[in-house]
Parts: sequence; C-alpha cells; structure tokens
Amino acid sequence: MRPTSAIPDFYYFCFAVYEPFLTIIGFIGALMLVFSYPFNLESLPRNNSDPQATHNAQAPWMSDNPPPATLPIATLVSIVQLGHVCALVGVINLCVLTAARKHLHGNLALQEQMVNALLTPLVIGDILHLYITLWALGDQRWEFWNWSPMLWTTIVLGLTLMIPRIAWHFGVGRYVHSRDGVAEKK
Repeated sequence: MRPTSAIPDFYYFCFAVYEPFLTIIGFIGALMLVFSYPFNLESLPRNNSDPQATHNAQAPWMSDNPPPATLPIATLVSIVQLGHVCALVGVINLCVLTAARKHLHGNLALQEQMVNALLTPLVIGDILHLYITLWALGDQRWEFWNWSPMLWTTIVLGLTLMIPRIAWHFGVGRYVHSRDGVAEKK
C-alpha cells in the first residue's frame, strides 16, 4: 500500500510531539537552574542539578585547566538563550508539521517539499551536534564508562531524533513523490 502522507503518524509524533516536549522541558530546566543559581544554590542537592555541575559535565576538563569556581553571568545568559532557541525549534516543528498535515494533505509533493525544508537543516544540526560533542571529549570520547549522565543523555536523546530524521530522508514509511508520485499517474 502506497503511503498517503509525507509526515505519517510516527514522524509526526517524533518531530511535532516528542521533540517539542524535550526542548521545552530542557528550556524550563535551564530556567530553573539558572534562576536558582545566584540566589539559593545552597538549597539545591549536589548531584549535578545545579548549573555549575551541569556546565562542568558538558566536556572533560584538563587537569591543568580546571572549570571556573563560579559561572560568569555571560555563561548563565548563554545557557538560557540556548535553551530558548532549542524550545523555539521544537515549537516551530510543531507548527510547521501540523500546518503541513492539515493544509497540504491534498498535495503530497508540496507537503514533502515543505517537510524536507524543515528537516534537512535539523538533520545537519543533529550530525554536527553529535560530531562536536564527541570531538569535545578528545581522547576520552570512546571511554563510555567515564561518560557523565549529562553526556549519555545528550548522545542518546540526540540519536532518538537523528535516526528518525535520517530514516525520513531515506523515505522509510512515508510518501516520496519521486517514487510514489509515479504510481499515482499510472
């Protein structure tokens, strides 16, 4: 049976529900961490739930260059801005994919082009994000047993979005005009 959508339910769930959920939760977490940092850091448990520990867990620190004793305000602002941009990308996914499903269901070739325009830069970003994360680990990149919970979360959640995006680009389980549009004309 020929697929009837360029964004079937599985892909819609991944990119219009799951990804916005992750990015909005991440943004809320960044806000909670950053706004609690200068004021009541002592009340936070010391199990990687404060911004200092989260920041320091992003990549290994060289013994001759330890992490800063306190995070500069510019770093805290960057954390919030990065969280905001990630949440914005998630909301854009939700809006664009919902509109493509609702308004372009009768024009699958155009629906595919619109979804492709959204997912192509995101899959490039997924690949670069994974590459940069592993690059930052230096010689420790393959020492999985030494990875922090933050690093594992970054890698695993990134792969849960990158793999479906790659599958979408390969046309797995979805309408592909160059393949399915030909069958339509016959």
